[in-house]
Amino acid sequence: MTATFLNQINVTPPIERIYSRLGYAKGKTNLEPQSKKKIDMYIEQALEKISLKASISRLSLLSTQKNTLNLVEGISFQSKDLSELFSGAQEILFMGATAGRNIAETISLYSKGKDVTAAVVYDAVGSEMTDAALDWVTRFFSNSLRRENKGLTKRRYSAGYGDFELKNQKTIYEVLELEKLGVSITEEFLLIPQKTVTALAGIKAIDEKEDKVE
Repeated sequence: MTATFLNQINVTPPIERIYSRLGYAKGKTNLEPQSKKKIDMYIEQALEKISLKASISRLSLLSTQKNTLNLVEGISFQSKDLSELFSGAQEILFMGATAGRNIAETISLYSKGKDVTAAVVYDAVGSEMTDAALDWVTRFFSNSLRRENKGLTKRRYSAGYGDFELKNQKTIYEVLELEKLGVSITEEFLLIPQKTVTALAGIKAIDEKEDKVE
C-alpha cells in the first residue's frame, strides 16, 4: 500500500465557479465594473498563493458484506451508501488534493480584520481550485485505467457525507500519506490546511458502462 504523489497539477482557474461561490450568478447578477475589477485582482492574488498537490492510492476491494467494504491491509468501511455506490467494483481509488498552507494562512490573516473581502474571495478561490485539482486527478487516473479496460465510477464519495462517517477520514489520510504533502489531521478528523479534500471512487470493468467515467 504505497501512495503516489502528484506535485505538478495545472488546472485552468474555474472563474465562473468562483464567482458563483461568491454569490454572483452569470447573467443574473449585476456587478459594478469597479467591484469586478477588485474581485478579479483578489482572484489573481489568491492564485499566486496556491500550490496544488495530490496523492492517490489504489486498493483491492476484497468483499462487500452487510454494508461493510473489506479492503486489503485490513481496512474496512461501514457504509450502506458506499456499498451501493461501489457495487461490482474490484478496487477502490483513494485520492486527495490540497491547495497548500500559504493560501490557508493568508485567508486566516485576512479574516482577522486586515481585509475581510479579500478573505472571502481567497476562500472561494482556494475551495474551487482544490475541487478542480480533484477533478483533474479523476480525469488523469481515468485515462490511465482505459489501458486496462477499466474505468472509475461517475460519482466519488467523501468522508462525512451520507452515512460514511467523518471518522473514516483518519484511514483515508493514512492511506494517502497526506503528511508528506504537509497536511495534518485533527482529533476531530478535520484536515489542515483547510483547503484539502479527499474522496473515494470505485474501479470497475469498463463494460459496466452505466458507471464508468465518460
